[in-house]
Amino acid sequence: MDFRILGALEAWVDGERTNFPGSRHQRVLASLLLTPNSAVPVARLVAAIWDENPPATAVKQVQNCISTLRDKLGADRGVIVTDGRGYRIVIGDEELDASRFQCLVRTAHQLASDGDAAAAVATIRRALRLWRGPALDGLGAHALSGLIAQLDEQRIRAVERCADWHLELGEYEKVIDQLTDLIALHPLRERPHAQLMTALDRVGRQADALTVFHDLRARLVDELGVDPGSELHELHAKILAKIPDSAAPPAIPVSAPGLDAGISSVRSDRAIPHLRTAITRQWTAEAELRSLNRPEPISLTWSSTGRPVSAPAARVFGAVSGDSQQFTFSGSLGDVVTRFRELPARQLVVLGAPGAGKSVLAILLTLGLLNDPRPGEPIPVLSSLASWNPHRQHLHQWLAASLLEAHPGLANEDRYGRDAATQLVLDGAVLPILDGLDEIPPALHAAAIDALDHATAHGRPLVVTCRAEEYENAVKQTGAVLSRAAVIEIDPVEPEAAIAFLTSRTAGGDRRWEAVEEHLRCRPDSALAQALSTPLMVDLAKTAYTSPDTAPADLCDPVRFGEPDTIEDHLLDTYIPTAYAPRPLSPALDPSARSRTYTAAQAERWFTFLAKALHRQRTQDLAWWHLYHAVPRYTAGLYLSILPGLLFLITGWTAAGPGMGLIYGGSFTVAGFIAHRFGRHADPLHVEVHFHHSADRFLLRFATGVMVGVTFGLGWVLPIRFVILLGVVFGTALGVNVWLDVPVNAERVSTPATVLRNDRAATWAHTLSFMVSLGLFCGIAFAFTPGNGFGETLSGRFDPIPALAAGVSTAVLGYFLLKAGGIAYGAAGFVVGGQVFPVAYGSHAVAFGILFGLAAGLTVCVARAWGTYTLTRIWLALRGQLPFHLMYFLEDAHRRGVLRQTGAIYQFRHARLQERLATRNDGKAGVSSVR
Repeated sequence: MDFRILGALEAWVDGERTNFPGSRHQRVLASLLLTPNSAVPVARLVAAIWDENPPATAVKQVQNCISTLRDKLGADRGVIVTDGRGYRIVIGDEELDASRFQCLVRTAHQLASDGDAAAAVATIRRALRLWRGPALDGLGAHALSGLIAQLDEQRIRAVERCADWHLELGEYEKVIDQLTDLIALHPLRERPHAQLMTALDRVGRQADALTVFHDLRARLVDELGVDPGSELHELHAKILAKIPDSAAPPAIPVSAPGLDAGISSVRSDRAIPHLRTAITRQWTAEAELRSLNRPEPISLTWSSTGRPVSAPAARVFGAVSGDSQQFTFSGSLGDVVTRFRELPARQLVVLGAPGAGKSVLAILLTLGLLNDPRPGEPIPVLSSLASWNPHRQHLHQWLAASLLEAHPGLANEDRYGRDAATQLVLDGAVLPILDGLDEIPPALHAAAIDALDHATAHGRPLVVTCRAEEYENAVKQTGAVLSRAAVIEIDPVEPEAAIAFLTSRTAGGDRRWEAVEEHLRCRPDSALAQALSTPLMVDLAKTAYTSPDTAPADLCDPVRFGEPDTIEDHLLDTYIPTAYAPRPLSPALDPSARSRTYTAAQAERWFTFLAKALHRQRTQDLAWWHLYHAVPRYTAGLYLSILPGLLFLITGWTAAGPGMGLIYGGSFTVAGFIAHRFGRHADPLHVEVHFHHSADRFLLRFATGVMVGVTFGLGWVLPIRFVILLGVVFGTALGVNVWLDVPVNAERVSTPATVLRNDRAATWAHTLSFMVSLGLFCGIAFAFTPGNGFGETLSGRFDPIPALAAGVSTAVLGYFLLKAGGIAYGAAGFVVGGQVFPVAYGSHAVAFGILFGLAAGLTVCVARAWGTYTLTRIWLALRGQLPFHLMYFLEDAHRRGVLRQTGAIYQFRHARLQERLATRNDGKAGVSSVR
């Protein structure tokens, strides 16, 4: 057998190529071949076949695909075997071209290490000849893109290594064409540029070598806002020193004008104290909600990980005394700031089991650095990594975007200059503390580590947290590590530390924890001791058994709680009932908040729905503007299109009877369904009313609106007075939107509620502007457009000239609202705009204009983030899946400690809680209790 994935997927059995029935079978086989001789869960195979919204029969269809593949490959050969809850393909290295390639590359490296560069070149060229194109070319499986990208990365690295050995042998001419082709495919990759510059320099083409550098520099600045690395700068300087100035190519300006860049940098410095204040307030409040200082966090220790995932100690710590292999970097929560500052590069990776306290350490490190700043030290910015895709965004680009998302005031150009967030990141003014590398899709873990190392290769500080097993698996895939980062792992909670925390706030006569204390001390290897080895479970135990009516001694029952998993599930199941136990509310709370109470059963039902929705979306970010993802797309398309469609039906009926109503309503309902089913909904706008320095932009928008209004008026042959009126109305409607500007101060941190309020204001502004302008236009056109039309067809009932004008205008509107809605709304506008009916006057025309304006305004409203969210939460509330006032419920959950807030999004405070709610069977859902 011979399987080939280095190019289009091929399978050869007994010397003949095997054909597969369809793309589903190819994707399943590709998934198995990407991890040969390893079990692939059925869930991953489902994700490989269907990028989103798999059918109810997905598992059965996967099983059918496996059966077909077994028949095609020879049922008696046992190539594909069932392994647990998945499948495994059993093949030798010689039967898969990717394995042969990797084996040849390893051989080439060994030959080079032995000093035989010529043999290494010959061997690695044999390996490269196995490639027939991009890995799994044409497969189109988004879920496999990470593993496919890793294969392509191995090919690129092999080409670069081959070039290194050619250069070592002095064979400069042989690599110039090869490296030129590689650069054309990967124009931002620095290493082949350095190799090409070296080769050109050695053959006497210094001017060409300098041109390669300047071209790369211009691309990096234009696309990523960064400069080439120090290696390229040093190489550029060496080549430049060899030739006279007159022979060197002119330097390409990368920022013009330079004065603007300087002013922008100075202005962005103003944001630093404001940003520091905002972040300090944000995480101080979060620490209070988590009760991290009541009276103090669980005593945790950490030390250098024993996993093979870190760079050599000498590279990370510099010169170390004794055996560098035995060097240990260790500490506790109390001294993590001091120990972090001791690191030469100030780069740290924090590993731990689920619930080990990684996020707590990140919060305390952030607050420690903020509360004791050192001169010139960057501002620590704690962010969740869940939304980063290293294949689509450079780390610095993503950091700037997330910084702007959490602190929208940084977009105020008048106060902080242009692109202040980007400037702060590029200037090294922020220290990224990135929580949850394991929260991004597993296929991207290895690429993320490589991208982090690339972005911090010049000594930029960095902190990353990740689950230990996921990080180790990612490193094993490619061998890539963070080359200057210390990697530590949080130690399990010691029994004495757990006892101290559990009893820290008990009354003097409270002896309820004595049985647990004795059990932990006498049986440190018991199921209870294992369960309470993470801060999460210790905290959950303390929370669940806070009430004097509960009996913590029940946890020592070996019959009821004989396994650690049983205890953990019990504590997770009791968390929400405990958090929502009836208790008096503080009079300091807003009266409306105190009037809203939720039962534990309600909270558990709603949280279970949210957790399952997030699980399907493979995210931990609970963003209100993505709530519609919790509903099937066709369902969302229906309820988002029916209300505007009904208004359009009434509008058409008012104009010319029920037949016209069906044309109007049917056209826009179908268009709305298509647009919402396939389109991408808008993200919320961070805005507030702001008039300062807006005159120029208002005049530009006003002029644009005037042109649109005049075009409409002339196109419908309206009297000149109405053409002028439409110009003024459309100009004003577009112009007022510039007064919804960004917040003026970076000290203000985005919260879900503030973003919701801001987007609601923006939605109403857009809605009213379209409602007034389009309603006025349609009313006037209905009353004053000549009745004989321009080129009537269909027995005088349809006029293609205004139909075309209406189609173009509604297509533009549809594209503005939902990118995929342009064609659908354009077709609806064409159908409706061409309808011919008698000229109407007075109240009839006024009614038509008002109704059309309302229908158009509602169409705009439901396409904005707030409008989509509002209808979605009402739909889900009517089905009992969420409360009507969802934002109040989420704010209350944040106060109770069930959710945590990161900028404008919520997350479950404990990822394990989300996993538990999302994966347990609905039949087992229910309110657990302790006694």
